[in-house]
Amino acid sequence: MIRAEAITLLRGGDVLFEDSDLQVFPGHRVGLVGRNGCGKSSLFALLRGELSADSGNIHLPADWRIASVAQDTPALDKSAIDYVMDGDAEFRQLEAQLAKAEADNNGEAIAHCHDKLAAIGAYDIQPRTASLMAGLGFTQQQLQQPVKAFSGGWRMRLNLAQVLIARADLMLLDEPTNHLDVDAIFWLESWLKQYDGTLLLISHDRDFLDSVTTDIVHIEHKKLNSYRGNYSQFERQRAEHMAQQQSEYEKAQVMRQHLQAYVDRFRYKASKAKQAQSRLKAIEKLPNQAPLRAESGIDFHFLTPEKLPNPLLTLRDAKAGYGDTTILEKIKLNLVPGTRLGLLGRNGAGKSTLIKLLAGELKPMAGERLVNPGLSIGYFAQHQLETLDLAASALLHLQRIDKQASEQKLRDFLGNFGFSGDQATRSV
Repeated sequence: MIRAEAITLLRGGDVLFEDSDLQVFPGHRVGLVGRNGCGKSSLFALLRGELSADSGNIHLPADWRIASVAQDTPALDKSAIDYVMDGDAEFRQLEAQLAKAEADNNGEAIAHCHDKLAAIGAYDIQPRTASLMAGLGFTQQQLQQPVKAFSGGWRMRLNLAQVLIARADLMLLDEPTNHLDVDAIFWLESWLKQYDGTLLLISHDRDFLDSVTTDIVHIEHKKLNSYRGNYSQFERQRAEHMAQQQSEYEKAQVMRQHLQAYVDRFRYKASKAKQAQSRLKAIEKLPNQAPLRAESGIDFHFLTPEKLPNPLLTLRDAKAGYGDTTILEKIKLNLVPGTRLGLLGRNGAGKSTLIKLLAGELKPMAGERLVNPGLSIGYFAQHQLETLDLAASALLHLQRIDKQASEQKLRDFLGNFGFSGDQATRSV
């Protein structure tokens, strides 16, 4: 099992955990939740041994194999299926040992390697890997394509596939659904529910957490708080716990005020002095609770548009793509005020292409894109980070957009999104 005892971790001058305990039992699937920046990924780094706690101890079984998704994928000539099979490090080690034994013509070593390979199921690793990759959306033709031929999102799928094939005792998954379409997410849910190792999962997808997890660890107020059950059960338990804490606090405050009023009235009256002293002692014994503090969330709302033309935008027999490659054609779409439109489809089907066409980032290769003159478009891209100036602050980004707004107004706006104090002026 994983056991953390009184751990404290500081990063960049901020305290992430303070004197906090944690227990994770073998075979449990634990969802790790909490606001951005609370320390979820840092806890993963602790478990991988990449960070050390500033105080306290973390204990893991010494023989556990730990697998986590790599964040970078080199542009390799190696085939996709071979790259994924690299995730089973023991298989690759035994494969190398077998090749050396055969080169040395060492019959005993060859037999020993074959026995070990059979014990870990190595003789069906290729079909198992192909099946796993198919579940994540790879076609049969893509299995033999070089890693360097894949886009960033597909390379992240390859890294995820490496982890799933690794036969790990402890699997650490940080937002594994980020680059998956709906079908691949459903497949991953099913695969993880059958996984018999220990899983720690960071996700902001409530449905995914509900489907997969057996436990939740919530990082709040610099503590690791454990709950049994999935995410919905955690929310109910936490709400009940907070209501109970608030009720106890309010009762204690009423009792404190009642006792204090008696003391203030009779403290200097000789006949009541003994009773007043008794009540003073009772006040000291009351739990010294602080009122509950809810973690600040995001005040997310849309500003009212100056105009609301009808129709907003029309596509007539439009064709969209890149260069000579057509992604979508014969597009007929009419957007009117109040529309809530969801785009579904496998990766590469053209969802982002259609969004770019609507936003005006792409011009139609054929057909018409008709925009009402009064239309104002807000566009949040799939790779929005690329549009940011990494050297500029959040405040400066907004000042560039609205040069007339006061600094305080922009700071208030940023505060609604969690950027308070000095965070508003830190570089991206």
